[in-house]
Amino acid sequence: MSAEAFRKAVESFDLNAALACLAPDIVFHSPVTFKPFEGREAVAVLFGILFRTFEDFRYVGEFSSDDGAVLRFLTRIGDREVEGIDMIHTRDDGLIDEFTVMVRPLSAAMALRDTVGAELGLKS
Repeated sequence: MSAEAFRKAVESFDLNAALACLAPDIVFHSPVTFKPFEGREAVAVLFGILFRTFEDFRYVGEFSSDDGAVLRFLTRIGDREVEGIDMIHTRDDGLIDEFTVMVRPLSAAMALRDTVGAELGLKS
């Protein structure tokens, strides 16, 4: 597994393959929550929502290193255009153990918070 395998899984809309790239103890830092999601099961719930929410998702750039990658993406939430990056850290066995997402503009982050937060039961 690797950041490359994760990218291929996401680009082919294969949720199970994407989840297989995650370490059991992954820490996921969301752009709209202060507290991170911890563990593969918690991240699986979030990814399931994101796979349903994002429209026209595509990676448009990649910067990689020996221990991970930064993947630039474009997507849409309803009528809101979203630009973001996934900062992925992989451990020695190639599984992703830390994942941080940043999005812009602010209106996109708010649309993400409102849409995904509602499914997760988060207060705005």
